[in-house]
This record gives sequence, structure tokens and C-alpha cells, in this order.
Amino acid sequence: MIIEERMEVYLESLDGGNGPFLDELEANARKNRVPVIRPGMQSLLKVLLALKKPQRILEVGTAIGFSALLMADSTDSGCRIVTVENYEKRIAEARENFRRAGMEERITLIHGDAGEVLSAMKDSFDFIFMDAAKGQYIHFLPDALRLLKTGGLLVSDNVLQEGELIESHYAVERRNRTIYKRMREYLYVLKHTEGLVTSILPTGDGAAVTVKTKEDIEIRRGRVS
Repeated sequence: MIIEERMEVYLESLDGGNGPFLDELEANARKNRVPVIRPGMQSLLKVLLALKKPQRILEVGTAIGFSALLMADSTDSGCRIVTVENYEKRIAEARENFRRAGMEERITLIHGDAGEVLSAMKDSFDFIFMDAAKGQYIHFLPDALRLLKTGGLLVSDNVLQEGELIESHYAVERRNRTIYKRMREYLYVLKHTEGLVTSILPTGDGAAVTVKTKEDIEIRRGRVS
């Protein structure tokens, strides 16, 4: 765990929930071991959305639609959300959840590989939520920044990998080393690229909050702290 368990339990005990529909959706997801964002990330998202008041949101990674619905519920009726998902088994469920919540007009789900979808997009967004395959964040980043308006927010979930990121490369299981290396590079780039201002928070499984402060961003890969 990123923070001490007793502290996490206490902080979660203060949470007032997200209303009957989302609370039930979250409970069922956890019961069936379907990944949904953790309470700490839920709270952080709601605060950032209240501050930013975005009108166009891009989400990379839909699952069953919980986080898209949370963001829709946390923004005004004029806000539109585009969410991308490639796992076919989850797509029908997500669409049904959007329908049941009455959010079909506000949330557009695109079925496809996130890298291909992002590279083909011409839209612009003032808020992007990254919550897809963790080893692909570094590959998605150039297009995400291209699509993000100047002054916009990029929020990346699960960036601390249950604390594994601070371990030695050799202490990480071999099957996890590629994700480990790519995520360390992703965080380094976010913290060392001119035009990006980033804070990395020990919320949930780690969250990176990035502000794009200029239009043209040049990403230089290959260095990891």
C-alpha cells in the first residue's frame, strides 16, 4: 500500500459516497473484481473537476464506465465526455450503465485501441483522465498532450504501482519490469518537460496531476531518474 492502511481506512471513512446509483455500481464492481478507481482518486477527481469546470473531457480506459459517470455527475450538463475502451467484454456493460444513468447524450464511448484512437483524433480537451494500460502511458503521452488545451489538466491514475516503483529494478518480478521501467520514464518526463507542471500524489495507487502551460510541448525520452 502507498500510505499506511489505518490512515487509508480513516480517510475513506470520511467519504460521503457518490449517490445510490454510483455507490451500487462501485459495490458490484468490487464484488466481481472489476477494476474501478479507488476512493482517494474519486475524491481527487471531484475536487479537480470542481476547480477546472471542464467542458470537454477525454478518458483513456472506460472499463464499466464508473469513472466516466463520476466525472459526468461532477460536472455541469454542458460538459461532454469521450471515453476510449478496447476490452470488448466491458463495452456493452459500460454502454448499459450510461443508459441507466441517463448519460448517453453526454458520454461517447469509442471502441478501439487507445493508441490508434488518440493518434487519429483532431479534437481538443480541457481535461484528460488516463486510466488504461499502465505500460502504455508513455506511448499515449504525445497525443494526449497534443489533444490537451493549454491550461488543461492531465490526470494519470495508478502511477506508483503499489509502491513497487521505488524498489530496485532487480527486486521487481521479471514480468513487471517493462511496466516498471516505462512508468518511471513516464513520471520523469512529466516532471522534467518544459511546459508541464506536475505533482505526484500518494492517493489511491498514486496519481499524477499535470498542467499544460504552453501550446507546443517537446518530449525528450530516454532519461530516467
